[in-house]
Formats: sequence, C-alpha cells, structure tokens
Amino acid sequence: MSDVTRMINFSCLTQGRAFAIGTWLFLTSGALLPTLSHSQEIEARTYSNAPVGINFISAGVAQAKAGNYTLTSEVMGLTHIFDAGGQSGKLTLVLPYGQLTGSSSIGGRTVNASTEGLSDPLIKAAINLYGAPALTLDQFKSYQQDVIVGVSLAASVPWGKYDDNQLINVGANRWFIQPGLGVSKALGPWRFELAGAGIFYTSNTDFMGGNSLSQNPVYSTQTHAIYYFQNTAWISADATYFIGGQSYLNGNLINGSQENWRFGTTMSYPVNKHHSIRLSASTGVYSRTNNSYDLYGISWQYRFGGGL
Repeated sequence: MSDVTRMINFSCLTQGRAFAIGTWLFLTSGALLPTLSHSQEIEARTYSNAPVGINFISAGVAQAKAGNYTLTSEVMGLTHIFDAGGQSGKLTLVLPYGQLTGSSSIGGRTVNASTEGLSDPLIKAAINLYGAPALTLDQFKSYQQDVIVGVSLAASVPWGKYDDNQLINVGANRWFIQPGLGVSKALGPWRFELAGAGIFYTSNTDFMGGNSLSQNPVYSTQTHAIYYFQNTAWISADATYFIGGQSYLNGNLINGSQENWRFGTTMSYPVNKHHSIRLSASTGVYSRTNNSYDLYGISWQYRFGGGL
C-alpha cells in the first residue's frame, strides 16, 4: 500500500468519525430523543414513547481520542414529538461544531490535522409502528410499555466546512441516508433493545483536487440493557457491531471492509421535570481496520411544551 493510499484511508476514517461524534451527543442524549446509529455510535433508548407536543433543546460536548488525534465536538439540537397516525413520532435537527487536532507518521511522512468548523447538519425522523401510542402528557402518566417496534430515517446535509485542498476536514462533502429498524421490550424496571441500520453514502467528487471518493454502505446492529430507577434516572450497558464501508478512489479500491465492536455505558439523571443531564463513555474492543477510538461526553437537555 502506498503512502498516499494510507493517507487517504486515514482521511476517510477521520471524516466519518468527525461527523459521527458530533451527532452522537443529541441522538443519544436523554430518554426521548430519536436515534442515529452512525457507524460506531452507540445509542440507548432508541425506540421509546413520549408525550406528543413535547420539545427538547439539547447542548453538550464530547471528546474522542484515537492515537495522537483528538476530536472535540460541541452540538446543539432540537426535537419535536408528534402524532404519526396514532403512534408517536419524533423529528430532530442537529447542528454539530468540531475541532480536530493531532499528528501522526504514515509511511515516514507526518500528517498534521488542525481544523475546526461546522460539521454536516443532520435531519432525523423516527416513527413508532407498534406499542407506542400517541398520548398527551396526562394520558402518558398511566402508559406502561410492553413491546415497541419502530423505524427511522436520517439524512446528513453537506453544509459542513470543507476544503478540497485539505486531506482531513470536519465536513464530509457528501450526503448520506440511514434507514433503521428497532425493537424495545420492557421487563419490570428493565428495557432490552435491539436495532439495526444501514448507511448509504453519495460520492465526494471534489476530494483532493477533483478526485472522486466513494464508499460502500455500512451495516450495523446494536443492543442495550437499560435499568430504570424510581426517579426516572436510568443506566445502560451498550454494545454495537458494524461491517462494510469499503472505500474507493476514482473507482479503485483503497480500503477494505470495516468490522468493529464497541462497548459502552450511558447514564441519564433528571434534575427536575424540565432539565436532565447525561454522561456517556464507550470504547472500541475490536477493529479490523484500526479505526477505533475512546469517547467521553456530557450533555444537558431542556424540555418544554405539551402541557409541561
């Protein structure tokens, strides 16, 4: 493998990670936000019910470290819960901002990264198909979960900062769409979740001076065991597996199939009926292509509307 190919491989992994870490904060924060399982990201409480009319504003920071590289992301998000044909639905907008720093030696050459700016925004719709009826706040007080089945669809918008003369950017200069399907089962104070998703990418046709960088779909699955306390605080043990994502430069294969396992834990604590905080950590335990990282984050959530 040539030095240039190694550098391009690193760029592919880093750009994907920059966006994923940014969106992680809100698509995994709190009990009621919708899901995005973006490659290695682990998200507890993906398919859950919430009172219609409730809105969430979130803000937080996360930091990921991989080798000598550090990515710090600040994110703001807005979620609205609505009635989707008698079942609850969620619509979310995410605005991430990232700073990436670090350096490494690849084939005797030093690759420095120092960039910051808006990462690609994300729009997400999630609709529960069974077991999560659309309820008002008063009706929701007597709701008892059994089995929930839901679907979701996310799309990124390539508005993030991108410079075609830079190998590493916080914006990916390409779209992706991600359909997903999940099931949640309640057993006493426990919730057990299983979800799957596929991520489908368009090509970046302006990579390093007009080259075309493309990527095969990434397919993922994740599972969670979540325990609820009486004050509605909860803690989860999380795991995810994904495979695929071969990369091509001008049609030529430059990076083989990814295959990764990650494990993590998440805790959410309600301060009062309007405010909550969440702590999360995860790490890669196996990676075929050496693109694992350690991630730590904290976020705050404010909910309003719907009779609160």
